[in-house]
Amino acid sequence: MLPQQIKKTITDNPKKLANLVNLVNLPSTVREFVGQSQTSRLGCFMRVWSYIKANNLQDPNNKSVIHCDEKLRSILLGKHKVELAELPALIKLHFPKEPK
Repeated sequence: MLPQQIKKTITDNPKKLANLVNLVNLPSTVREFVGQSQTSRLGCFMRVWSYIKANNLQDPNNKSVIHCDEKLRSILLGKHKVELAELPALIKLHFPKEPK
């Protein structure tokens, strides 16, 4: 079940949901990381998040900080540390905006 606020956002702005779930051809750096030539922005974020969890890249003292390894740095603009709140914006940079 979706929280009420998310339901309202989806019904009020269906285009926002489409931007998250539409398949997009990926640039080569992201394609190598994700292992697919096409994925949605949401799918890419989920892959990155599962990679972070599987490789224990979160700071143990401050869970909102991610220590990037070489593979993760390749898609996060070469940053060594990333705040959790920055992650969606950094991933979004690899997904070009659709022309109107």
